Amino acid sequence: MLQMQVASQLAWDLVSFYTGNNTGDVPGNLPDPYYWWEAGAFFGTLVNYWRYTGDDTYNNITMQAILHQAGSAGDFMPSNQTRTEGNDDQAFWAFTALMAAENNFPNPPEDSPSWLAMAQAVFNEQAARWDDRTCGGGLKWQIFSFNNGYTYRNSISNGGFFNIAARLARYTGNAMYAEWANKAWDWVTDTGLIGPNYQVFDGAYESDNCSELNRVEWTYNNGVFLHGAAHMWNYTKGNSIWKKRIDGLLDAQRLFLSPNKSSENVLYEYACETINTCQTDQYSFKAYLARWMGDVAQLAPWTRDTIVTRLRASATAAAAQCVGGKTGTYCGMRWTTGQYDGTTGVGQQMSALEVVQVNLFETVAGPLTNRTGGTSKGNSAAGTGSSDESVLPDDSSTVTMTDRIIAWIATAALGLLLGGYLYLIVT
Repeated sequence: MLQMQVASQLAWDLVSFYTGNNTGDVPGNLPDPYYWWEAGAFFGTLVNYWRYTGDDTYNNITMQAILHQAGSAGDFMPSNQTRTEGNDDQAFWAFTALMAAENNFPNPPEDSPSWLAMAQAVFNEQAARWDDRTCGGGLKWQIFSFNNGYTYRNSISNGGFFNIAARLARYTGNAMYAEWANKAWDWVTDTGLIGPNYQVFDGAYESDNCSELNRVEWTYNNGVFLHGAAHMWNYTKGNSIWKKRIDGLLDAQRLFLSPNKSSENVLYEYACETINTCQTDQYSFKAYLARWMGDVAQLAPWTRDTIVTRLRASATAAAAQCVGGKTGTYCGMRWTTGQYDGTTGVGQQMSALEVVQVNLFETVAGPLTNRTGGTSKGNSAAGTGSSDESVLPDDSSTVTMTDRIIAWIATAALGLLLGGYLYLIVT
């Protein structure tokens, strides 16, 4: 099948960016300029690649990476990352563990935490971080108070928590997870981070009790809530409230569909793509939206036609401009122009691969549960007692000036980016 052949080449080129399996490097790490969270997303794409194509070429490096970065506690708080880690960073690795559980990716060795237990550990730690001392609740962007962005409540962190809770509810059937998913959804809507027309805004600051929103909209913020909502609709066996929310989020995606007739229904990153201000992280956001849309079409079948129209147009446009790099098959970011934009990178390649391979969603089973064939065994107590911000990895209980500088470097660039996008505020 042509799509599998294209996916195979794009995956090969994507893995060429990975250095964590080289002697002296760290399994699961991508080289600069890529942050740790994107490495977690990278291996989620490889899990998806195996799911859609059956090709297990990259399964060994994927298994090695996830187990290494899960850390000794199996909670994606490894000692090499924790000081600069945000809730959204941790969530992206949990997404990958959940994908492994939901699709019966080969289970880890018996002496390692299971895929499901890893996601449960992240859920338990993030639930313990829920903070209603200001803004009426929600998760902070950052985990530790010495990190830039600690007082920012962003949609991707809260959407990540919502998404994990919704998926755990469906996979395990445990209503406690559903209660947290409802709580998280209610908080983002009460705060206004999800607007009346299902726009998903980036975040808000504690300094004004989250009353003024940063109204920039990103594709992956729409996607993380859409995906979680589809799991909740499926878990509730067709609740009409969740159906309305899914429909609203799908309609709000129109912001991310090209306005040009020549590239109709092709996804683009509205906030930065046409003005050439996208940075490393944003190059990858369409990957997650496309990935999640495929699951949504399976979990909430009435969405299929709308989603297929967008995914097919986007895949065709993305593949047409994958003509760069040393192989002539590396991809740029801009799918709407019909021309290669001259850029290469993990985000660009991952986005193109995801949107191509997700068009195979009708050839595979939808996300499994422990009642429909999922084999990953959980641990509902995983991660409990380890999420207090005073607990740092290993014996490093003292935060040094070097630690603070490293943390600042890791978050300052994105903090500046948030400020730079304030001109995109809409009413």
